[in-house]
Amino acid sequence: MSRSPQRLRKGASVVATAALIGAGAFATQSAAAAEPRVDNPFVGATQYVNPFWSEAVVDAAAEVDDSALASDMLAVSTQPTSVWMDRISAIAGNADGPGLKFHLDEALAQKEPGVPMVFNLVVYDLPGRDCFALASNGELPATPAGMERYKTEYVDEIVDLLDQPEYEDLRIVATIEPDSLPNMVTNSNHQPCQVAAPYYREGIAYTLDALHDVGNVYSYLDAAHAGWLGWDNNAQGSAQEFAEVVESTDAGWTSIAGFVTNTANSTPLDEPFITSDVSLGNLPIRSADFYEWNPDFDELDWTAHLYDLMVAQGAPADIGMLIDTSRNGWGGPDRPTVASSSTDISTYVEESRVDRRTHRGAWCNPAGAGLGERPTVAPEGYDESHLDAFVWVKPPGESDGSSEEIPNDEGKSLDRMCDPTYSGPQVGGNLTGALPGAPLSGKWFQAQFKMLVANAYPAIGDEGPVDPDTEAPTAPTGLTAGATTATSVALSWDASSDDTAVTGYEVLVDGTVAATSSSTSTTLTGLSADTSYEVAVRARDAAGNRSIASTAVTITTDEAASGTDTTAPTVPAGLGASDVTASAATLSWSASSDDTGVAGYEILRDGAVVATVTTTSYTDTGLSADTAYSYAVRASDAAGNTSAASAAVSVTTDAAPPAGACTVSYAAPNAWNDGLTANVTVTNTSGSAVSGWEVGFTLPAGQTISNGWSGQFTTSGSDVTVGAMPWNGTLPAGGSVSFGYNASHGGSPTAPTGWTLNGNECTTL
Repeated sequence: MSRSPQRLRKGASVVATAALIGAGAFATQSAAAAEPRVDNPFVGATQYVNPFWSEAVVDAAAEVDDSALASDMLAVSTQPTSVWMDRISAIAGNADGPGLKFHLDEALAQKEPGVPMVFNLVVYDLPGRDCFALASNGELPATPAGMERYKTEYVDEIVDLLDQPEYEDLRIVATIEPDSLPNMVTNSNHQPCQVAAPYYREGIAYTLDALHDVGNVYSYLDAAHAGWLGWDNNAQGSAQEFAEVVESTDAGWTSIAGFVTNTANSTPLDEPFITSDVSLGNLPIRSADFYEWNPDFDELDWTAHLYDLMVAQGAPADIGMLIDTSRNGWGGPDRPTVASSSTDISTYVEESRVDRRTHRGAWCNPAGAGLGERPTVAPEGYDESHLDAFVWVKPPGESDGSSEEIPNDEGKSLDRMCDPTYSGPQVGGNLTGALPGAPLSGKWFQAQFKMLVANAYPAIGDEGPVDPDTEAPTAPTGLTAGATTATSVALSWDASSDDTAVTGYEVLVDGTVAATSSSTSTTLTGLSADTSYEVAVRARDAAGNRSIASTAVTITTDEAASGTDTTAPTVPAGLGASDVTASAATLSWSASSDDTGVAGYEILRDGAVVATVTTTSYTDTGLSADTAYSYAVRASDAAGNTSAASAAVSVTTDAAPPAGACTVSYAAPNAWNDGLTANVTVTNTSGSAVSGWEVGFTLPAGQTISNGWSGQFTTSGSDVTVGAMPWNGTLPAGGSVSFGYNASHGGSPTAPTGWTLNGNECTTL
């Protein structure tokens, strides 16, 4: 990795000079002048309030007719926010605001004697910046020349200012290059990201070392958010990428203080009613369409997950986490106050989630968002997340991107995710939910700021921020077991108290939630006869807080009544297989007999139950091609008696047909003079599942893809390959996958040709 010659801190160079002169005492005085490094830079410190942003908030309040809303705006005008260095001209100052020296001097003016001052800074100008988005593309190209400018005209200039002796008592907290390394993991097949990758890694390593050399800079590496990196593959890949970059620095793990998540995003801090222990109809909550099997529902989940992964990668145990809570409150009248009572998983999620976006990928100026937790030092109650602070990295009121094309000299373009009229596969076919009338990213957006303040959660009161409800209810007492049968027990207990209100109770059997109740009694059913259980109860409130469990009671169910049916059905006979394909097999057998009646049959594949049916046939699907399976069947009756398994039958599936036979539906619903947006749907007609799908096609002459979504794009001249994402890697037989892209063209939006799926020719519809 090439770097400019190593820079000495100005204080260090003076000490070295003094040592040559022989003034040994001088070094001791200089070392004592600078504050020693601390584990959490926010503890015991005040934070810089950007007067330029505060003035914009005051101006915004003056334009509002609603006096209560204006008052709430003014109430947040003194919150600390980060100062963004989003291009080279921002260092000296430009039309968007004053330069870095102005802010550093203002921080010194705000600093109280003897009290440390935190100055929050965002370093954000990598070559090829935001390779998978258009709204925030940067000024420097992903080229050696761009890399050199980044180092010498951007990083070195910032470091030279921070390294001035007058600023050595400030604690500089730097957010390092939002969205950069996450793009290396999830968009590695996208051609602009492939080009930018080496510059991202080199640039960030250079920046971390340069800032570390200053001595009073605490760098936090951006780590995206739960809705982006929560899947296991993305999370593990990100942890490895982060570790490799950090370990490539001269300072290693001491070059960073930790990680910052949710930068400029609106993923909720906490989803109080969406928890991993909720399942409906045997489906875990993460299987709902909104979560797409991502187990990290909110930023508390993601930071706890990330911490464990990074420590496993070699990070020190005291590594810290920051969460940007500037726009993830999701308050207002649409915020759920209780969990849904629906037993349908999709309905439950829709009615219970506080995140009201159309899709977790909807990142641009999302309608309905609100201010989140105010900046908070070492917030309590989140031990697993190892939080150093809640921060406002993205100043509320600054746009994410324009909702239409706006000419500019900043390298920013229209990203269709900022267009409220656009719907595409990257938002599950929904509209983006972006606010209309948005200016370029970073510009003041009055409509957004009004919305954020109105929907703040915790709400903003006349006396300032309202503390969130983090107090758990008291534990239930007086748990008593009443009438008991062979399969049930009646339970009752005394009500719990809470600072808001108790919304329900969870009944735990042997430590696992077995039932819920909205009152202080319930009858627990489905127990086994003559069996002992340990039962306890815990309370929950509207904010999702849960009490500790009550004192447990042990109950023993009655013996089964005399005369109970204990005779098992006869063993099913005649098991055979037919209609075997590469991915399915149909089984049939003769009916069993029973003295009361057969209630159903359990199908065992390789010794494990895979289905229960009431008929004497079953088609097992989702099998692997050219694979041997062993099947058996057993019968059960209404009393729960189960027969022995039938004689096994061996089934070998057919060989897979050529993977990739498909049809393609292509449409360009939005086209303009020199550009277009294309939507593609590929359907697998091969008869068997395709794992790790890859679609190829050839662009017409004059077309160039600028960005794509819901797939990993690789281009070579006019040839394009789109690979699977971690969440859509398997394309089942008869299933479809959709992706899309923006492209420029030379005057005619002609459709691509030569469509293939995993190398096999497709039919264009």
